Amino acid sequence: MTHSLKPVPAVVRVTACLLPLFLLASVFTTLAHAQEKGQNQGTVMVGVTLRAFVDESRSNWGGNGPRPLNTIIWYPAAAGSKLKVSDVGASELQQFFASYPLAENSAISDQQKKYPLVVLSHGNASLGLSLEWFGYYLASHGYVVAAVNHHGNTAAEPGGPLPQGFGAQWERAKDLSVLIDKMLADPFFGSHIDADRIVAAGHSSGGATVIQLAGAIFDPDQIQAYCNDHKVDDPDCDPPPMIRNQIEQFSALKVTDPIVEASVKRSHLSYCDPRVKAVFAMAPAIGLGHTDASLRAVRIPVYIVAGRADNIAPLATNAERFADLIPGATITIMPGMVGHATFGSLCTPAGLKATDWANWVCHDEEGVDRALVHEQVERIALLFFQSALAAK
Repeated sequence: MTHSLKPVPAVVRVTACLLPLFLLASVFTTLAHAQEKGQNQGTVMVGVTLRAFVDESRSNWGGNGPRPLNTIIWYPAAAGSKLKVSDVGASELQQFFASYPLAENSAISDQQKKYPLVVLSHGNASLGLSLEWFGYYLASHGYVVAAVNHHGNTAAEPGGPLPQGFGAQWERAKDLSVLIDKMLADPFFGSHIDADRIVAAGHSSGGATVIQLAGAIFDPDQIQAYCNDHKVDDPDCDPPPMIRNQIEQFSALKVTDPIVEASVKRSHLSYCDPRVKAVFAMAPAIGLGHTDASLRAVRIPVYIVAGRADNIAPLATNAERFADLIPGATITIMPGMVGHATFGSLCTPAGLKATDWANWVCHDEEGVDRALVHEQVERIALLFFQSALAAK
């Protein structure tokens, strides 16, 4: 495979190829030069608040109310705001993850009249707080960042993830479009958001979700068709027992639960949102479930980053597949043993010592510096969004 760099304003682009170490060094040299000019230095304090949005047009999975869109928001805080290690949005999970100095429910900075909006989508069974590292960084550089907890597919809800949330991937993309509606109409944030500068980012299933906002169409039948022909030789078709159990339960609900039945009827729709000007996907998953034609029809800038050692969302059928099919897509493969979980939160000593699920969430292979990877990804994302929004 031929490796080449294709320059565009303020961003180094690599189209549909793995990035060798010497090319990665070139990318980070470019980023370092930008940092010397002050483009990568946060200039404002970061505020944080919560919103209990709901989507009145869709039912929750229990059928007893509207679909919840609980959201954590990071934003540029007004000068003089009081900072502390915040527990906004926290739960018992917070003991495992690093915290940041934040100004809770503070006034918004007046450095700009209007700010660009980033909507964030977490991975399967995770929560918006898992991307606080990313949201905090962008907010410190002048973005309002809103991370929704996808109903039924988040650890933030009592009872944990549901098979409905796991199976109905398409509902996640709709969540983000409704979140944009809610943020633009919010009494506090609405007047401070530039409706012409909206972008999206996500990790794992969230990476696929934001690519759907760009126009990709998810077809669950496509995964099954692929796996019928690749049962033995593809890890995508041999999920761990927990995921297999979720799939089986969701399959049963499709014929017994009227709310799931109604959702399935929406599964092959396009959730393209023309308000979204660019998307940034970290270790995107379920690449096999998106149709070739819809990926080839994407017309907004798409940047993909993934780890070379990702064994949860194998590169060939996920990150690389997206990059190969989306016109002009950019992909950066982080070298060495960077894996799928590396794009999650920084972990506390308690998280690093955990022996249950947190061990997987917090675990990186020897030689991987998660904080350094985060710094590199943050800078890439910032330059990508700056370039995409400047060219709108």
